[in-house]
Order: sequence, then C-alpha cells, then structure tokens
Amino acid sequence: MNSTNTRLNQSIGDLLNYRTTAQGVEGDTSNGHFKIVVYDDRIIRIHITQNEFDNFSYAVVDTPGGIFELEDYKTELWIKTKKIRLQVAKSPVRFRFHNNDGKVVNEDDAAFGTSWIGDQVTTYKRIQEGERFIGLGEKTGPLDRKGRGYQNWNTDQYAYWDGTDPLYCSMPFYMGIHADRAYGIFLDNSHKTHFNFGASNDRFASFSADAGDMNYYFIHDDSVAGIIQAYTQLTGRMELPPLWSIGYQQCRYSYYPDKEVLSLARTFQEKNIPADAIVLDIHYMDEFKIFTWDKDHFKDPEGMIKELRKQGFHVVVMCDPGIKTEDGYVPYESGKEKDIFVKYPDGTPYSGEVWPGWCHFPDFTDPRAREWWKENLQTYVNMDIEGYWNDMNEIATWGNTLPELMEFNFEGQKASTRKARNVYGMQMSRSTFEGTKALLKGKRPFNLTRAAFSGIQRYAAVWTGDNVANDEHMMLGIRLINSMGLTGLAFTGYDIGGFVGNASEHLFARWIQVGAFSPFFRGHSMVNSRDSEPWSYGEEVEEISRNFITLRYKLMPYLYSVFYEAVQTGMPVARSLAIYHPHESWVYDQLYQHQYLFGPSIMVAPVESDRQFTKVHLPEGEWYDLFTDQKFSGGQEMMVECSIETIPLYIRASAIIPVAPEVKENTKNLGTVLEIHVWKGNEENEFLYYEDDGETYKYEQDEYHRRTFRYQPKKSILEIGKADGNFKSRFRTVKVCFHGFDGLKPSVNAKKENLRSEDYRYIAPISNFDPVGVPGGDFKLENLPYLELEYTNDPVEISWE
Repeated sequence: MNSTNTRLNQSIGDLLNYRTTAQGVEGDTSNGHFKIVVYDDRIIRIHITQNEFDNFSYAVVDTPGGIFELEDYKTELWIKTKKIRLQVAKSPVRFRFHNNDGKVVNEDDAAFGTSWIGDQVTTYKRIQEGERFIGLGEKTGPLDRKGRGYQNWNTDQYAYWDGTDPLYCSMPFYMGIHADRAYGIFLDNSHKTHFNFGASNDRFASFSADAGDMNYYFIHDDSVAGIIQAYTQLTGRMELPPLWSIGYQQCRYSYYPDKEVLSLARTFQEKNIPADAIVLDIHYMDEFKIFTWDKDHFKDPEGMIKELRKQGFHVVVMCDPGIKTEDGYVPYESGKEKDIFVKYPDGTPYSGEVWPGWCHFPDFTDPRAREWWKENLQTYVNMDIEGYWNDMNEIATWGNTLPELMEFNFEGQKASTRKARNVYGMQMSRSTFEGTKALLKGKRPFNLTRAAFSGIQRYAAVWTGDNVANDEHMMLGIRLINSMGLTGLAFTGYDIGGFVGNASEHLFARWIQVGAFSPFFRGHSMVNSRDSEPWSYGEEVEEISRNFITLRYKLMPYLYSVFYEAVQTGMPVARSLAIYHPHESWVYDQLYQHQYLFGPSIMVAPVESDRQFTKVHLPEGEWYDLFTDQKFSGGQEMMVECSIETIPLYIRASAIIPVAPEVKENTKNLGTVLEIHVWKGNEENEFLYYEDDGETYKYEQDEYHRRTFRYQPKKSILEIGKADGNFKSRFRTVKVCFHGFDGLKPSVNAKKENLRSEDYRYIAPISNFDPVGVPGGDFKLENLPYLELEYTNDPVEISWE
C-alpha cells in the first residue's frame, strides 16, 4: 500500500543538505532538488525539480540581485528580505511565506507541499481564511476565481462563452488576497498548466504543470498595485505604442475591394467621426496567402495605402503564420530552403490545414525563422504599413488538435508541442515586433496578437478573439480586459459590436460607449453579418458613436500619459477596482465586478443595452458625475438612470485630467489648446503629463515633453511643474478648468487674474429623433470657471482664495 501511494503521489521529501549562494539557497531532498532565488525584497523564486534545473524562460527578463539574511535552526531555515520572511521546514520540505509583521501570507499544504504524479508536478497551498483569488489573465468567469479551476493551453475558441476554458492566451500569474495581505504567484512553465482555487475540494488551492519543473515566483508587497509592478519588473513592460494605435480602428472580415476601403475612409471624414486606422482581414491576400495581395480586388495596394495616408489613415494588415505548401509560392520555397518550419521527429515539416489550404508553419522559437519572417515583412514595410495583426497563432488549424510530438527549436534546446504550444503565439508576435521595429528605421510599429504567454506585453497588444454580439459577451469582455490588466497587460481590447452575429442598435451604442474606455479601441465584425460601422445602426447611434469616439480623442492627452505610466511602472490602463480596494467585498459582487478605473481617475460603470437604470457602487472618497459635475459621497450604492445616450462615468475628487478639446479627424490633429481639468477634493494629487512625437523612438534621446501637475487643496494651489525633455509641445494655450469650486479668486505666479466661465460639454446633445418623445440630455456644464494662459515650459503656480 505504501509503495503504491509513493508511486502515485511523491512529495519532495526531507531536506538532506543545502548550500548558500550569492542569490539564495540550493538544496537536495530525499526526492528532488530545490533552489530559492532572491530577486529583490518583493520577489523570491522557488524552483523544484527531480532532474537538472531548466533555467530557460521566454517570460522572465529580470535578473536576481536581492539582499537577504539566512538563519538555520534545527527544524527550519529562514530567508529574510525587507518585505518577506520565508520559513522552510526541513522534514518534510515545505514553504511558508510571512510578511515582516510575522503574519502568514501564503503557505504550502502541510501534507502535500510540492508533489509529483508521474511527470505532472503540483504545488498545494493552504487556503487562508476568507482568501480570494484574482488574475490569470484571459479567463472567463467572475473576478474572484475562488471555487473554480482553469487550465492554460492556448486554443482557438470561436464564439466562446462565459464558461469556456482555455482561451487564446496563457498568463499563469494570479494574486491571493486575504485579511490585510496580498501576494502574487507566477508559475513559469510553458507546458499545459492547471490552477485550482478550491474547485471540487475544501482543502487546498493548487497549481500544476503536466511536465517540466515546478518553477514559481512568489511576490509580496503592501498593495496589489505594488505586486503588479513587481510582476512586470520580472516579465517586462510594454514599449510606448504609436499614438495613432490608441485611436479608433475600424475592421471587418473583410473590407474589399480597394474602392470599398477608400470609401470607408472618406465616410469617416464626411461624418466627422475621428479614426486612425483601417484594418485589412485575410481577403486582401491572394487566396489567403500571407505576403501577397489579391490583384483582382487590390490592383494597386501601394497606391491605395498612399491615398489612405494622405487622408490620415494607417493600415493594419492581418498576418497568419500558415505558409501554403504551394510550389512557386516564394515564402514557401524560401522557408523550405532555409529549413525554418516546425517538424515531426522524422525531420519532415508538419502540415496543417487552415485558410490557404495545407500549410507549413514557421518555427518562431528558432532565431533563423524570426530572421526569415523579418525578411518577408519587408514587402509590407516598403508599402508604408506600420500596423500588424498576428492571428491564428495558437496554432489554429482545422480540427483544432495539434500533434504533440512536433519538434521546435526552442533556442537550440529542442522541445515538443507540449512545451512550445503556449509560447508559439508570443514568439510569432516577437518576430513581427522585432522584425518591423528593425525595418521601420526609427518608427514604432503597432503589433496585435490573439495568442500569448506571460511577457507578451513586451511585444504586442492583445485582443480577446472571436466574441459574440450580445450583452453577456460585452460584459464578459470587460472582465477579461480587467483580468488581463491584473496580469501585466496594459494594451488590451475586444471587438466592439461583437465579431460573431449581429448587434442591435442599442447594443452597438453601449459597446462603443464602453469601448471608448478600453485601452485598444477597435470595431470588428465577421463575414456575412450586417454592416457594423458607427453609422450603420441609424442616426441616433451614429450620433452616440461620434460623441464617444470624439470623447476618446479629447482624452488623448490623459490616455497617452497613462500609457506612459504603463511603460514606466507596469500599471494597466484599465484597472480593476481590486487594485485599489482589494479587501472590499462589494468589489467582487456580480453587480459591481465590471466597474473599473480608466487610468487613475475615471471610473467606468458599464451597463447592458436593455437597461435604463443600473446600480453603481462608489468607492470611498468623493466622486463627480462627468457629465453634470454632481458630487457624490463614496462608500455607497446608488441606483442610476442610464439612458442610451451615455453610460455612468465618475471622476475621483482631486483628479487632474488633461483634455484636447479641439480634436479633429485623427490623433495627428489634436489642436493647439490643452485643457487641464481639476475637480475639487480634500486629498493632494498629482498627474504626470507626457507628450512626444507619437511616432518614433526619439523619446529615448530625451525628445519628449513631461511635467507634473500637482493639486494641493490644503494650500489652495495647483502647480504646473517645469517641463523637462527636448520635445516642443503641440499645444500653445492652456485652459485650467475648475470643477466643484465656488467663488474662486485666482492668482497666477502671485499675480491676480480674472476668472472666466463658459458653458462646457464633453459630448454633444443627441437629436430628438422621436417627435413625440422626450428630448435627450443636454450634457451641459453651465458657467464652468477657467483660466486661460500661454502654454510654455516654465513652471506655473495657480493659487486662489
């Protein structure tokens, strides 16, 4: 009986010996080996194996360099940093993490710890009193994962639903929250992994990998935001995207011929709806073969792109990995010649059937294949294409079942599908990003992917794949984006209007409203569905769409600065309220789990298309309705009217939000006036404003414009800090707009100034299309006070009585 149990579940065993290293501790046990590696005060790596340690990672870019103390006692070791106290029991080896107050943050299940069943390795953790679990990236289900199980195995899931798992991405990072504590665990293993947060048992949470090492990073900080920042320090942070890529992008499966594409661009401008990009799906290709053009539908693609660029539009092209096995097709012939395709163990290339027919697939884990991909991308770069969309890269094939014996280069280490599948999409995205970045000669590429692994933020934005045109999917998309933000992805989005099926008029209106507050902002629909452009749903929805797309563009100075924050700190753009209020139970309530912050100051309360009233829960503090300036006390639940014309949007008191009120057709034309909106509050606040050319990497040579706006309510002062950097701002005038202030008597740099006022609107009134109906809202802020000044690099102090 005992031998059978040992064979079925073999624990790591007892400590036999250990030795200290510059980075931590290495030890041998009766059934394996372990390493404890201190990266810094917040991050400790636990690496366990029964064989040789596998130290290779596509995800981790940080290097260890933490300072620690080691204490050896009879029954345990203690490894201490400034934030973590790790207790290592010797018999059997178990890990327990404490904070510096000595409180348990996370601990192994005493009986099981880390164990093997065959090749599968699992770490079992005791669930703490009241513990919640958040994260794991692109996962369906509620914000709080407790009581559920998930697996990571990148899969093409057409028209998925709320219970579908897995989806397209694998982000094996989650956070545990209990009492006054929080921690994160990142399992760095690219095999199929499994996470159980107390699903089907009342004893433990666990995470496991079907093969390979148990290699996880424990992260602890004083806040969820600090944990996210530490995780992105570990796995890397995004580069600044081109400014145009965070404007509105219009896509369809597919726009063709070229006349339709050009007509689409003209219609946006004729209807005064801002947009920056048109996305070409697979029908631009000759029989769906990448690096080709359908000459019947696109007789002069280079000429079409030049015309679009004249109108201010960028072009984004679909890039699928499948290379059709067709004699004479140049990418196929060169791929064979350079031997860069994924192979079977007998050396023959793998063939899978997808859009072009039977295809081979580049092995993007091979540096030679990445170079070959770059060489082929030159044909797009030569046409002035700066946007790339990596699709079908799970790898998706008809049948949706990849043979697991396929062999990948894996940077010369060789690996089967079991280890390579989850990183394939990431490495394709890397190939596209690094290739186009090199070819564009100083221009920033926009790169989008469907499949991904942890660390993808270094290479691409991610969208949530083939969603469905219904309210449930709209709300699910919001949860997915918020969860992806919790796992270090700042640039994410969903297909507005739904890819599969036909949106109703009100559904599209709601989706465009909430989509305006998504990091990635794209409308998309599939073949044989109704037209789904902003003007396709009638005049009322067209006006609503124009309002919210324009509002997105007005907020571009705020939004681009928030993206800059993501580059610097790893903080997401769309922020689950669990980041700021992790211990508030209402945050996880199904009524409020969709609420989120867009940047630090704008709270979005999404609402379904068939609702005219909804419940909103305001966090602690004071809040203002964006459209009325009505002030509310936080810490309360409210029933809110929400006509189809708007969604509930609230501004945190003391917020500072820069706005470009003169936006025109795209991000190239944001006007010359910068508004700085300040909402009266009791808390000191600051906002780091950032600007550059939005196109190049010159900001790396200090070609940027950066300054801090600081509100000090106790001193009645707003400071516009001195600008640093060598970039000349596009703005010439600044208007400082005061919300919630009464009877201001301002001074600028100690000189009294007269305050002006004007009626102000963020969005335009909607026409009354029903002659017997009730007119819509005016959305007017009456007599909003403001100061108008010349915008220079010099510091400005605005004070008031």
